[in-house]
Amino acid sequence: MSVCRVRSLSLFGIDALPVEVEVDVGAGLPGFSIVGLPDAAVQEARERVRVAISNSGYKFPTKKVIVNLAPANLRKEGAAFDLPMALGILAASGSLPPASLQDVGVVGELSLDGGLRGVRGALSMAEAARLGGLGRLVLPGKNAREAAVEFLRSGCGVEPAEPWSENGEEPAAVEDFADVAGQGYAKRALEVAAAGGHNLVMSGPPGSGKTMLARRIPGVLPPLGLEERIEVTKVHSAGGETNGSLLRVRPFRAPHHTISTAGLAGGGSNPRPGEVSLAHHGVLFLDEFPEFGRRTLEVLRQPLEDGYVTISRVAATLSYPARVTLLCSMNPCPCGYAGDARRACRCTPGQIERYQGRISGPLIDRMDLFVDVPRLSREELRDGREAEPSRVVRERVTRARRAQIERQGSPNCALSGRLLRAACGLRGDAEALFSRAIDRMGLSGRGHDRVLRVARTVADLSGEEDIDVEHLAEALNYRRSYGVGG
Repeated sequence: MSVCRVRSLSLFGIDALPVEVEVDVGAGLPGFSIVGLPDAAVQEARERVRVAISNSGYKFPTKKVIVNLAPANLRKEGAAFDLPMALGILAASGSLPPASLQDVGVVGELSLDGGLRGVRGALSMAEAARLGGLGRLVLPGKNAREAAVEFLRSGCGVEPAEPWSENGEEPAAVEDFADVAGQGYAKRALEVAAAGGHNLVMSGPPGSGKTMLARRIPGVLPPLGLEERIEVTKVHSAGGETNGSLLRVRPFRAPHHTISTAGLAGGGSNPRPGEVSLAHHGVLFLDEFPEFGRRTLEVLRQPLEDGYVTISRVAATLSYPARVTLLCSMNPCPCGYAGDARRACRCTPGQIERYQGRISGPLIDRMDLFVDVPRLSREELRDGREAEPSRVVRERVTRARRAQIERQGSPNCALSGRLLRAACGLRGDAEALFSRAIDRMGLSGRGHDRVLRVARTVADLSGEEDIDVEHLAEALNYRRSYGVGG
């Protein structure tokens, strides 16, 4: 009897956990069994591994083969155990020296001809392998550059992958603010949202430019830091959406309003991150905001407050990061023309109330800026003056975000408690104005804090250390636009 052990890794949320693949090739009737709480994809590996070994020029053992995936209480999912099982079988049957698998982590899906296919979560697996003391990681070439960010050393005759480097400029934004005529107020609000990571709602009639403006916000977002790139890549790798290297720009996700709750928040029978997590450190854009299912939208309440999504299952509880800037656009009423100066609205007050009531009060309370985007006049549309380009706005946004990181270590959207009080202290006229506004607008505790955060961002964009009256007035104006006090 011969037993071989191969060290592998299993994706658990966006993190990876060590799994030991134990292979026994011994006496008994020929057969191939896999134990250790495998799912259907892992069970199907029996046929993939058997055929791949044969088609690679090796002989599959004519004895009883038992594979145990330890620890047995952790459910094993996916096809990443194909390669460690195949190598374990070859080592246990004498076709490979067992010593060649020591101090090596192995992951990979096999094709029937013995080739390798990429796996989800390679970056997380590389990180877990390094923390687990493994000297080398063997995985499909498609995932090599992504995993090399953490570590990859040569060995076993395998050419090591080149680690990712910081060299090279970030791709230039294709869509530019300079292409949008007018709408200076909305552009300013988007600048404030990008600088502080604040949530924003744009309301206006059809054709006023809401979607056009929203799709240009990636061009003004501050660049990702290295740690942020690794975090974002881990999430996208867990969702199977990477191209084998670190992501270099902040995510911009724009799901359709028919998306399911699991698609937005994550989960499913084989859990994966949802759109809110795939937008981590970036923007989640919800066009036609009230058209999304109310139950679907409600799952955003906890991520917007806490910065992560928690998914509970019978076997385990998973957490996905979800620190996003939520950007929404909507019409003011079902027909879209309430308040429009040139086209009459056909909706009754009851219809308008029901339409806006599709978005719950608690969710509205989690928004920071509310902006009206009116229809442009003929003169504004035909104005030939060149608008400010995105690169200039981005320079201001980047300086403001850098000031926030140096001051409190996080964007202003995450300020709370003592940090909020320390960074957003008001004096003199600003304190008097805010006291009056709290009573007049009926601000809730959450609304109170959100106004202060936005005012802090406006001050940062101006390069000011203190929040003055004009900074606070601008923040209050953004809160007042939608007619809500929360």
